[in-house]
Amino acid sequence: MDISVKTIKFDATDKLQEFIQKKVSKLEKFCDNIRKVEVSLKVVKPETAMNKQAAITVALPGDELYAEKVCNTFEEAIQESIAALERPLQKYKEKQAGK
Repeated sequence: MDISVKTIKFDATDKLQEFIQKKVSKLEKFCDNIRKVEVSLKVVKPETAMNKQAAITVALPGDELYAEKVCNTFEEAIQESIAALERPLQKYKEKQAGK
């Protein structure tokens, strides 16, 4: 599984990069034929609370899943996005098993 992280108008710390790698790699538990995962991080204006946006795109054979969340921290936004992808990944896996 290929994981790429894009940050828009800021640089992610090594700690944040490691957090993303660790959390995103857990998606393989739900579906083992994930080809690529793209994580996009952005600070939403105005710069107040709840302004960290994380968008995750999961490329699967013949399909693509997407989740986007805005929270107080990037870590929280990433965790919520991954949680939102778990159910669609399980459904995709079940659909593939039924073929």
